[in-house]
Amino acid sequence: MGESTPPTAFLEVRDLRIGFQTEDGLVKSVDGLTFSLERGRTLGIVGESGSGKSVTSLGIMGLYNRRNAKMSGEIWLDGRELVGASPDEVRRLRGRHMAMIFQDPLSSMHPFYTVGAQIVEAYRVHNDVGKKVARKHAIDMLGRVGIPRPDRRVDDYPHQFSGGMRQRAMIAMALSCDPELLIADEPTTALDVTVQAQILDLLRDLQEEFNSAIIMITHDLGVVAELSDDILVMYAGRSVEQATVEDAFHRPMHPYTWGLLGSMPRLDRDRSERLMPIKGTPPSLINVPVGCAFSPRCAYAGLNEGRSESERPELREVGPGHRVACHLPVERRREIWESEILPKL
Repeated sequence: MGESTPPTAFLEVRDLRIGFQTEDGLVKSVDGLTFSLERGRTLGIVGESGSGKSVTSLGIMGLYNRRNAKMSGEIWLDGRELVGASPDEVRRLRGRHMAMIFQDPLSSMHPFYTVGAQIVEAYRVHNDVGKKVARKHAIDMLGRVGIPRPDRRVDDYPHQFSGGMRQRAMIAMALSCDPELLIADEPTTALDVTVQAQILDLLRDLQEEFNSAIIMITHDLGVVAELSDDILVMYAGRSVEQATVEDAFHRPMHPYTWGLLGSMPRLDRDRSERLMPIKGTPPSLINVPVGCAFSPRCAYAGLNEGRSESERPELREVGPGHRVACHLPVERRREIWESEILPKL
């Protein structure tokens, strides 16, 4: 790797590529992703299943076996480069500097150990303290994430917790070492709406307390609107739109983002029409279409004189902090959004 410019943001991902060799060919799960995130801010990464969201998070955390995954590019966390770092170095950073909340806490927590024992172990790996001090810290953390009677629940096993309580325990474990970066991968998917709201409130409160940077990975735009400052929209392993939440919801500039917004239920207005699902299915990551990967599903691909089928669009700035990868002229996109898409939402 040649000399690169030093990072300016707390987390900087540059041209990240993660692929997996299979019998059918190379699966390009992440294909040239670039973004940055500052402390105290939340980035929502959205997209359909298979767009590369979770692969990105596991790559940042260094949770891939390097024999199986082909990984290139740069990941800078607080001035440290992680792609070129040794597995031991990355392991030391996990817990204290970065932590992850997984989608399914039941499969992420060990069923044979009590919840408290697992938090104690996570804490002692990075802190030179005795079991008694670590147990008190585990009880404090369980209380902080809203688990009632934490001094008793600390000795329960994961199966004795409800889904919402397990998710809270998972958050307590992830936060036990005050990580500077927290990645939450679909943290509220399996939870009912009231518990989901409580978990989002909890993440917001904890972020204010610790000033951590959060990456929220989800397919639920409602969760993103609630918690995130910025949005990164992924499709077929690439970023197609990056914007503030305000711009992404009120001035989106990519047809795929329009499709995501159109397929989202709205409670703030009467809906006489059905939701507008995005036609077709995401492409195979082994045979991604030449040109714009979204073009086979895009109603506007024919307006680009064949460029959509032959030329891959690059991310370009369309406004302050707003970047989009689309061949359509900016003014034409604004026109389509205001006259065709917005009235239907």
